[in-house]
Amino acid sequence: MTSDLGFTCARCGARHPELPMNYTAEAPDVWEPAFADAEGCLLSTDQCVVRGQHYFVKGLIEIPVIGSDEVFSWGVWISLSQENFSRASDLWDRPGREAEKPYFGWLTTELPVYPATTLNLKTRVHTRPVGERPFVELQPTDHPLAIEQRTGISLERVREIASVVRHADDDGSSDG
Repeated sequence: MTSDLGFTCARCGARHPELPMNYTAEAPDVWEPAFADAEGCLLSTDQCVVRGQHYFVKGLIEIPVIGSDEVFSWGVWISLSQENFSRASDLWDRPGREAEKPYFGWLTTELPVYPATTLNLKTRVHTRPVGERPFVELQPTDHPLAIEQRTGISLERVREIASVVRHADDDGSSDG
């Protein structure tokens, strides 16, 4: 989803016609290209297994946008126990799966817009109806991402995030 508000990028000064309201990580941070053909490894759009020992699902950290009906979201990867991953996989296409209790997990996506690492933040993964990504609830800590999830962010903050993410690879860093 994108907003038609557009923004002027703080990094490059260019005017962009749409303000992105979501970003997504293609794989958990532990994924390496060499795993693509390795035994015991799998990477799909929703699930990942590394060496038959580490299990991940993709979910959404949703953050309300203050003064708006819109929600900003991060598509992130969460590490689950083998037991919880197996259970989630068994229920993946089953109607009513949203009644499942939340799974504990660890955030395994580094988000470059925060001063402290986002890796290994504690989460609870809430299953949603078939066809919808799980909702990722962060443990209520003083980490800036957890605070934003609880209190919301301004459209100005969404613009700031867009400027950083858009240029994260330009100079090898993601510092604003």
